[in-house]
Amino acid sequence: MGARSSIPKPKRDKPVAASNKVAMRGRSGGMQDNKLPSIFPRRPCYLRFLKQQRVKDYLTLESEFIRRQNAQKVVEAHRKKERQTVRNLRGSPTTLARVHELFDNESRAVVVVEGSKREWLIPILSIVDKSYIHVNSLVIVKCAGAFKTVPVAVVGVLPDEVDSSAMGHKIEKAPKESFDDIGGLETQVQEIKEAVELPLTHPEYYEDMGITAPKGVILYGEPGTGKTLLAKAVANSTSATFLRATGSDLVQKSSGEGARKVRDLFKIAKESAPCIVFIDEVDAVGTKRFDTSSKGEQEVQRTLLELLNQLDGFDNRGDVKVIMATNRIDSLDPALIRPGRIDRKIELPKPDFNTKLKIFGIHTSGMTMDKDVSFETLLAKEKEASGADIKAMCTEAGMLALRGQRKVVCMADFEKAMKSVLLKDKNGIAEAFYA
Repeated sequence: MGARSSIPKPKRDKPVAASNKVAMRGRSGGMQDNKLPSIFPRRPCYLRFLKQQRVKDYLTLESEFIRRQNAQKVVEAHRKKERQTVRNLRGSPTTLARVHELFDNESRAVVVVEGSKREWLIPILSIVDKSYIHVNSLVIVKCAGAFKTVPVAVVGVLPDEVDSSAMGHKIEKAPKESFDDIGGLETQVQEIKEAVELPLTHPEYYEDMGITAPKGVILYGEPGTGKTLLAKAVANSTSATFLRATGSDLVQKSSGEGARKVRDLFKIAKESAPCIVFIDEVDAVGTKRFDTSSKGEQEVQRTLLELLNQLDGFDNRGDVKVIMATNRIDSLDPALIRPGRIDRKIELPKPDFNTKLKIFGIHTSGMTMDKDVSFETLLAKEKEASGADIKAMCTEAGMLALRGQRKVVCMADFEKAMKSVLLKDKNGIAEAFYA
């Protein structure tokens, strides 16, 4: 056979990748966006009439919206022009000052620039809203002079606002302690309920009797007798706002700061009425007044005077009750605890034997006790323990049992806890803190 004839293969071009471009349909210009929508059907009928009414409502709404927007632009432009005019009248620079006195029908004022003690008599411009200006208000003053430190006119006033630090005294969450957690003190609990809780919950009782409800009470007694615990129970039992402060919180270094904190505290109380204000360790600010040249003592006495004014001033406090607590009632100023400011004085004595047993029962109610535990034996060894000491002994005994990997607390744990808490040596004598 002859050789097979070779047939040339046809040449093929390489495949070309498809283009990534996507055809876009042409969009009409902005003129078509403003055209009225097409209404179907085109023949006159009731359906066409309803659709035309809807289009008319849309156009009316759009026209009203555009009209109001344009009117708002005019108002904003006018306000912007007025603000610019006020800024031009005020000038610059400006600083803050306190008003001390007002003269000439509130057209002139004596001010003291913040951070300075020098007084200036300057006019009050007519652009200032004088309804906000009063003694001790914060104002904006225009300054001049070589160093721009001399106030020349009052050009603005800032509204009175409570210092944010005073808001920290408000108790947002009610304490867990209740009157059931207090061992004994039945008479004291009844007295504080009558003086603080009952006037807020049932004021009509006092109106029917024709008497005025007490304004405040003071709790006094030795440390650890339950003064703060009683105040916490009052906060737990009532729905009133509870403000807590200590006497040292009200004592400030700068002149006038302590009095301002007292004013802010009672201002918050009036705005949050019904409210209970609890001032712990009031002897830090309420000690007896005496002649002194010390700047610190003078500031403490000024703070005390403001506290006296807030407790029994010309302004009615409303539903604001005050609870004070101290260990040294004999050191307080007589004007602070007189009737009219503090209407009831409640003494919290050291607990007796039966009261101590109740306190032991309250603090050991959630503990698993061994059969050999005898609270009577413990109390026979220590007769001067307070309620706070008993609570500390129960906590320490539980920790000793936990250290020994036990869930049951035995008598030995309480004996060790008593020695640890009350600092007793082997002979039963109190150990000194510093030998």
